[in-house]
Amino acid sequence: MISENLKEINKNIEKACKNSGRSTDSVHLIAVSKTKPVEMLKEAYDLGCRIFGENRVQELTEKMPVLPADIKWHMIGHLQTNKIKYIIGKVDLIHSVDTLHLAEAIDKEAGKNNCIQDVLIEINVAGEDSKFGTADMDINKQLIKDVSALKNLNLKGLMTVAPYTDDPEDNRQYFKALKKLADDMREYFVSDPVLSMGMTGDYMVAIEEGATYVRVGTGLFGERNYNV
Repeated sequence: MISENLKEINKNIEKACKNSGRSTDSVHLIAVSKTKPVEMLKEAYDLGCRIFGENRVQELTEKMPVLPADIKWHMIGHLQTNKIKYIIGKVDLIHSVDTLHLAEAIDKEAGKNNCIQDVLIEINVAGEDSKFGTADMDINKQLIKDVSALKNLNLKGLMTVAPYTDDPEDNRQYFKALKKLADDMREYFVSDPVLSMGMTGDYMVAIEEGATYVRVGTGLFGERNYNV
């Protein structure tokens, strides 16, 4: 199942890149492995997946030691300040920095560990109450400026979680808005801004609008059982 799913995802990534005149090398697949057993991650790894995204610190830290060392782990879920110490310097990228308070806590912990932590700022483009971050672009611009000034962080770009929808075209406006914000604030990122946007239902549209990371879980591993 994972093999066929991955082939389909890669085919779709290639198609979306072609539609938007981009190289497939500019888009990276994050295998979102929350709630999935290590055996399934190993299968995805054997098929070529090297970036895995987890939503919970405990699950991430349990899986990390028993899987190959060349995996790049991404923390894509909401991060509590008291959990930072368990992942600092161990994860390749933290996607979910939604407040200056959290950014400063990560910066402080990175300083203790003599490392520089790569991060993304989470932007709630659609303004959904159930999501973290804000849709207020003035606040977001100030947050980008403030986070970029922290010495133990590399601000790489932005992330958003678009609304669930049956029609991925509904989310094009939000992906466009995130890309515009990144372009407007380009000077505050350490390199060309990373855009983490697009999930199983809408990643092709996200790629067409500039996504550099797409986060695919259900489309790769199948439906999740949250009761396990």
